[in-house]
Amino acid sequence: MTHIKRHFDPGSVAIIAITLALFVVALVTKGFTHELLLEAGVFLVSAKLIIISYKNSLGLESLHNKLDEIHDAVRRMESGPRD
Repeated sequence: MTHIKRHFDPGSVAIIAITLALFVVALVTKGFTHELLLEAGVFLVSAKLIIISYKNSLGLESLHNKLDEIHDAVRRMESGPRD
């Protein structure tokens, strides 16, 4: 769970909670009607954006790790034995 918390800021968590709460309220107030399909579509778009944000965060972390490895390798090459 702490791994996921590292990728979601408090604002994203608040948006997730608000979107889920509004969807549940729409489900209770409107029931299973045509308007619920619209609400479900909005919810799915929000979920997709959240998933994309999470994947971008993972990719960015991986990129940072690779850049750190390259930086360390260059530093070792520069400080290597000199003749």
